[in-house]
Amino acid sequence: MITRALAVGLSFALGVHYLTWRIGSSLNLSSRAAATLSLLMLAAELLLLASAFLQLLFSVLPGPDADAEIQAAAGALAADRRRDPGSLPRVAVLVPSCGEPLEVVERCLRGCLDLDYPNFEVWLLDDGSRPELERLGAQLGCRYQARPQRIHAKAGNLNAALPKLQAELLAVFDADVVPSRTFLNRTVGLFRDPHVGFVQTPQTYMNADPVMRNLRLERWLLPDEESFYRWIQPNRQRLGAVVCAGTSFVMRLSSLRQVGGFETQTASEDLATGIRLVAAGYRGLYLPEKLSAGLAPFTLQAMARQRSRWASGTIQTLRTGANPLTIAGLTPIQRLAYGEGILHWAMVLPQLVLLLAPISMGILGIVPYRVDSQGLLTAAFPFFLSQLLLLPWLSGRSRAALMPELYRWVFVLPLAASVVMTLLGRPQGFQVTPKSMPTAAKVGPSKRLLLPLLILLGIQLLSQVNLTLHHGSFSGPAAGGALQVTLIWGWINSLLLLAAIRLCWDRKRFSTTPWFTLQLQASLSQPGPSGHGHGPKSAGRIHAISETGCEVQLCDQALWALASSGERLELALPTGGLAGEWPVQLVRTQKRPGGPLIGLAWGRLDHRQREQLQRFLYRRANLWPLRRAPFDGLSLLALGRRLLQRPGPDDWFQRSQLPVNGEGAAGP
Repeated sequence: MITRALAVGLSFALGVHYLTWRIGSSLNLSSRAAATLSLLMLAAELLLLASAFLQLLFSVLPGPDADAEIQAAAGALAADRRRDPGSLPRVAVLVPSCGEPLEVVERCLRGCLDLDYPNFEVWLLDDGSRPELERLGAQLGCRYQARPQRIHAKAGNLNAALPKLQAELLAVFDADVVPSRTFLNRTVGLFRDPHVGFVQTPQTYMNADPVMRNLRLERWLLPDEESFYRWIQPNRQRLGAVVCAGTSFVMRLSSLRQVGGFETQTASEDLATGIRLVAAGYRGLYLPEKLSAGLAPFTLQAMARQRSRWASGTIQTLRTGANPLTIAGLTPIQRLAYGEGILHWAMVLPQLVLLLAPISMGILGIVPYRVDSQGLLTAAFPFFLSQLLLLPWLSGRSRAALMPELYRWVFVLPLAASVVMTLLGRPQGFQVTPKSMPTAAKVGPSKRLLLPLLILLGIQLLSQVNLTLHHGSFSGPAAGGALQVTLIWGWINSLLLLAAIRLCWDRKRFSTTPWFTLQLQASLSQPGPSGHGHGPKSAGRIHAISETGCEVQLCDQALWALASSGERLELALPTGGLAGEWPVQLVRTQKRPGGPLIGLAWGRLDHRQREQLQRFLYRRANLWPLRRAPFDGLSLLALGRRLLQRPGPDDWFQRSQLPVNGEGAAGP
């Protein structure tokens, strides 16, 4: 903590020095237009720096360490379970659903039913009143509820079930999320403290989001959620201001009823309800263990819609009784932490101002700032270099400093529109993020995302050309320095805009089934006359796997030379959660220097094998890794290569896949 405090102190000192230079030496007040733009840019910078400095401050403020409490609670629960399993709190596991594909809901329900806990029941809350879901619930043994009136979206769906629950605790999972078998064992024990109102665990994804997937950057880019759950939430834990995130949490039912159920006046019912519980005197705890995983949006447009809903719903909380700035019961530091988290989404507006700043000089001919080499070298450069170096370290390598700019550029316009409309009193309504592939008619870039980016790029390039051709019209050392900074800034923005435009083309895919990277020893054989492996055999290694099949690299050419597409084979796995012999069918082959690659589809699997496969893929303990963001320099080189390549379809041997941990699996 001392080292962290020193790093934060250094960052503050450099930030103060930079702002002193910005305010005292870099403003251009020579005309009304120049002064207006110059002060607007300064205001945007001040807002963004205030938000960033608050996060740094939160990271060093003292607070209780929950690690010991978490381990003690898990140990006490295990002891109670050994002594009297029936004494453990009863948990109602709620799965709200609204239009997700049947196979997605079934995967979630099977994971919930497989929880390693003795006293729980699973409720399927169907807001689509779909007969096939009612049949699925009956087949699996879940409680099923469909409400006649679909009001208040997800919050209303959850609230409709509350009067029927006979449990002490409730756990909520979105219908695309699969919990690990240990989820309740790791969370329920924390409720031994009667003041705990809810326990939130991280959200993580079992598939790559479109920003990673469309540019094939799965190895080089981490999703934004990683920094929130590995840096922001632990900071909030110490401040007593944990955010309830809508899925993968457990809540005390009596506490929830005390505050009137889930908040219905905002699309971010999770955040608002958590604030109400904390204001009522209950603790919100954060358990920093990846105990579940869901599906990221499949298209860039769906992801933009999801984030716009998050932004709108979060800001809308300020118009409800859960407004952290006015609700009774919060401490000043809790108000500050929750308020900063809500207003974080509004920071997209000053971000947009700074992203567009270089255009003012090339299009309007107005110099919005005055720059000299001494100020750049002694104030600006040290401060921004410190941010580039310290941010990855302070965040626990959960994010890089530069690569997340891809998310900012591609979503800045829809987010800004959503924020402005919400501030004007026209918030975005609740919309479920699609969990199925778009129809053939919708394949291609979204015009709502692409056209504004193309217009921005055109304006940016025009600005750069004007600055290059008419650089002589800007006279004076300070203006010359501003010209050089603007040209560099503009070309960086142009490259980021090109990357954002490229992202608008979603990679073609043929299935929504997640694939995972791992390493498993295996052997492949051709069944003999009796149906068992007595034919030629070849050793190999699985390096990608899913519910639908796997990809194997063979160590020799023997079997691959004999096999043909459609061939029925047998895959033997000697150890681990998939130990046994598995029927497979050869689908695709490809020569590789290290040995041929073969694509295999699972054959006819019985119920036991399917359950074994799903448990291995989605429900094992410690399955989802804590990855480290790569060094920005290497990531930017990878980005440059990807921009020059034409990504093929998401298909055999070029899958979009994420790594998993576990027995026999490769680490992050």
